[in-house]
Amino acid sequence: MHPTLRLYEDVLSNEAAGVRLPALARMIVVVHGALTIGGKTLADGEAWHGEGAVALDAGAAGATCWRFEFAPSGTADGGATGQGVSSREKLSAVLATIPAGDLLLRGDSVAFPPGGCAYLHRHQGPGIRCLIEGGIRIDTHGRSTSYGPGGAWYENGPEPVFAQAAADRPTRFIRVMVLPAACLGKSSLEYLNAEDKAKPKTQQYKVFADMPLRPDTGR
Repeated sequence: MHPTLRLYEDVLSNEAAGVRLPALARMIVVVHGALTIGGKTLADGEAWHGEGAVALDAGAAGATCWRFEFAPSGTADGGATGQGVSSREKLSAVLATIPAGDLLLRGDSVAFPPGGCAYLHRHQGPGIRCLIEGGIRIDTHGRSTSYGPGGAWYENGPEPVFAQAAADRPTRFIRVMVLPAACLGKSSLEYLNAEDKAKPKTQQYKVFADMPLRPDTGR
């Protein structure tokens, strides 16, 4: 059996305190509001990552966050528990293309200027993306799919992908991938056309997490 990568949206009211999550490798991004996790307060666009059980406390105006989790096969559904919280699974994917050997969980954001693109490429492991602003078209598996803010999609890693950002506004998505441990601190991206490798690249990256996974995690 393969492990699963899943994405939840948690909405916490301003009364929410002590909302609990069990131990799992995860990254949490605050989309709006403020959230305290393990004594660290996060605002819009900030992220936390870890593997232990944690409690979440919302700020004075509440919070909305996206929670990416790497779940070994057989792990129960991952709704947060406590008063003043609602959880919705946005996307879940079985990691059939997970790399062999030691692994790491990478969480980052990818930003494009208006009209930017990512030339035909692939990655060394699978991952879930979720658009936080702008608009994007993803071409893969012979299909084109367009996403607006809040839209989530899965890329399996080996399958070639071309991404075209909206022409009239900046675009940014949050991404979590499961990669070989050898990618620690290195790009996982490979351009597939020789002529694209030398072209200027417009996308910008911000790494939130590059977390080695325990050897007993996953498969």
